Amino acid sequence: MDNEYIVSLGQAAKTASAEISRASTAQKNSALDAIARLLVERSDEITTANKLDLEYAVAKGIPAPMFDRLKLDDKRIAGIADSLHELIKLADPVGSGSRTTRPNGLVIENIRVPLGVVAIIYEARPNVTVDAAALCIKTGNACILRGGSEAINTNRVLTQLMRDALCEVGLPADSVALVNDTSRESATALMKLRGYIDLLVPRGGAGLIRSVVENAEVPVIETGAGNCHVYIDESADLDMAIKVTLNAKLSRPSVCNAAETLLVHKNIAAQFLPAFKSALTHELVIRGCERTRALIDCEAADETDWATEYDDYILAVRVVDSLNEAIAHISRYSTKHSEAIITRSMESADRFRSEIDAAAVYVNASTRFTDGGVFGFGAELGISTQKMHARGPMGLQEMTTTKWIGYGTGQVRA
Repeated sequence: MDNEYIVSLGQAAKTASAEISRASTAQKNSALDAIARLLVERSDEITTANKLDLEYAVAKGIPAPMFDRLKLDDKRIAGIADSLHELIKLADPVGSGSRTTRPNGLVIENIRVPLGVVAIIYEARPNVTVDAAALCIKTGNACILRGGSEAINTNRVLTQLMRDALCEVGLPADSVALVNDTSRESATALMKLRGYIDLLVPRGGAGLIRSVVENAEVPVIETGAGNCHVYIDESADLDMAIKVTLNAKLSRPSVCNAAETLLVHKNIAAQFLPAFKSALTHELVIRGCERTRALIDCEAADETDWATEYDDYILAVRVVDSLNEAIAHISRYSTKHSEAIITRSMESADRFRSEIDAAAVYVNASTRFTDGGVFGFGAELGISTQKMHARGPMGLQEMTTTKWIGYGTGQVRA
């Protein structure tokens, strides 16, 4: 790979960011509306390209849940277009803020401004191509997209479509760019593009995120890795516990907010575990501790299972003696993404929500709700599992930073 290619993308994005940062809300919304329209109008072109990616995925032996993440059909394309219309309805955070007046008459204003150039390195999720770019457009940022090889044909069509839409409304096409080289070298070069990239967001599996965090020379927000837990407290309603756990694990196991480990209080385990297994709506590999295996027929879990994000129809199950033990287990193995407790005890709920350190904590609800669209953000750039600047689903607000402005009448500092 020619490093000059990545530098040229950075230079073009930097130039474009200066222009799109000045765009009005109406102009940015017009761009999003044009993208939504072109998605529908050119859906045949998108699905044709997507079929090439799906054929490659089959040849490569990609697991079924990951295959599902890669697939785009007319319904999913329409869903992406609908999410853009929802994004249009949301308030533009750019220019919002607060002001105070100091005793000497100096007016201090704090306003939200675009970040600049945002780079996103992600895997086989072509919907991320549109979601990420749309959030950047709405907040006046330019973006450089580097998807995986599995979705390169789909991503090329989607990116060109968005560039065409930007031109339609008079915004620079280079506000959205795709790295066409999917080699590891292109990702590394992007991680080191100091002077051009203001923020880099990795979105994918633990390996990708770890590589970016360890090698990047530009600011990074860590996202995505989801070793999520559901804890069934001794006071849990059995029907609710089964319903929530089934949803958390099976509704879409390949996504980062799917549950990977189930913790069950010993006093309810004999009731819950057989009932849960009987209620399974899909074949599921259960890897359980010794006490779990004494109650249901399943594979034996080992230490690695507690720390694994499966992204598949696999669930680690452990019987615990107490809420304390559940909290200790989660504190040790959690990636600080999404954690849930099912309980009828307010005391247990209060302890869980206050002591669990995660971006999202749920009481009597599925971990699957951790999503920008579900939270009312229209879309998300990713789920931040760190604590600085952004935490949880990264929506419009998290795609901006702040600027301080002082208005004076000749004041000087003594």
